[in-house]
Amino acid sequence: MTTRKMVLIAMFVAISVAGSAFVSFPAGIARAYPIQHAMNVIAAVLLGPGPALLIAFLTAVVRVLTGTGSLLAFPGGMIGALIAGVMYAKFGKVWFAAAGEIVGTGIIASLVAVPYARILMGTDLAALFFLPPFFISSLSGAVLGAVIVKKLLRNHSKLQLN
Repeated sequence: MTTRKMVLIAMFVAISVAGSAFVSFPAGIARAYPIQHAMNVIAAVLLGPGPALLIAFLTAVVRVLTGTGSLLAFPGGMIGALIAGVMYAKFGKVWFAAAGEIVGTGIIASLVAVPYARILMGTDLAALFFLPPFFISSLSGAVLGAVIVKKLLRNHSKLQLN
């Protein structure tokens, strides 16, 4: 891994953590943090699935340790980041990365959150309680991330780093 990639990973984690402190809105029983999902799409496109997953994991660690996020930040960010990266690697289109983020976080992670919350958080909420906030958060962030990364790629055709 190059120094440039490591610096970008650290920068993306910092943007995700700071963004979650300043940009959020109520979405059902939870809060939507669209900056995390936007960074997942941007990282998936620019760095690939592995670094995108690492960024989501490190962001969740920092948010949990600083008290600005719950344990749901792990499945909520990581699954979407991984699927966004895989979708972009397979199809090479930014909107596939955004769709991967929405499906990964909005649907799959919301279903994973049910047993995860039961085991680790002692909460007996059903999937229907997690699906709307996860979906709204990932949809808004994925669209934002796709728009940003498309503009970046249009202005700098050699920006892809993976």
